[in-house]
Amino acid sequence: QVQLVESGGDSVQAGGSRRLTCAVSGFPVSRYWMAWFRHAQGKEREGDAAIHRDGTTSYAESVKGRFTIAKDNAKNTLYLQMNSLKPEDTAMYYCAADVWVDDGMLASEYMYWGQGTQVTVSS
Repeated sequence: QVQLVESGGDSVQAGGSRRLTCAVSGFPVSRYWMAWFRHAQGKEREGDAAIHRDGTTSYAESVKGRFTIAKDNAKNTLYLQMNSLKPEDTAMYYCAADVWVDDGMLASEYMYWGQGTQVTVSS
């Protein structure tokens, strides 16, 4: 069975930080593309960050310098470190995975998804 479970979302003040966790079972994160997406109210799902099996990363321009994606292969876990949070970062955050993608920042590329965790940033 494949399962992705996000956690770590919470309410936070603007300028604050949160670390999201995606616990993965059923496949090794070391061999998959992994990514974090956001889905804000009234907006389409969009990619924040992606990481390849070799550690290569991609970031949306809006989060470069603020968010960091990382994997812990031993724990089979994906993380998203979010710093300098802004109210516009308020969204449900989802982790996603697939064995291979052509564009790691496109939601349609990914087969496996978690249930999401809510991050609310207040000003």
